[in-house]
Amino acid sequence: MENASGNPASRVVVLNDDLIFFSRIEGRARVAGHKALQARDADRAITLSADPSTRLVLVDIHLVPADLPRLVAAVSASPNRPRVVGFGSHVEAQALRAAREAGCDLVLPRSKFVEDLVTCWDEWTGPVVSAPKDR
Repeated sequence: MENASGNPASRVVVLNDDLIFFSRIEGRARVAGHKALQARDADRAITLSADPSTRLVLVDIHLVPADLPRLVAAVSASPNRPRVVGFGSHVEAQALRAAREAGCDLVLPRSKFVEDLVTCWDEWTGPVVSAPKDR
């Protein structure tokens, strides 16, 4: 798959087990010229994110709470250093805090994540210079 400029498409890894939610993210990725790949566990997300074309890893933090620190450490150690954006329920403040402590570059409540999916996509898939602030 190539993007609009004819270059190979960058990849986005989505750690999530909801097919409807994934299809929403996949559609946004496609519009931006990226290929979205779904992972249903941390090991698969780590494997997929190691590919040099991976620019972004989106993580449903409720899916892998115990594996989140290992996942973030592995992704952050990749030579391509994709950004890690975690999202979860706004009522689970402790889970959101744990994702920040695990080292996610950005942690958002699910509603803000959905809102920012369109407006912040380019920022999320851009190079990691410094971690953006949580919103």
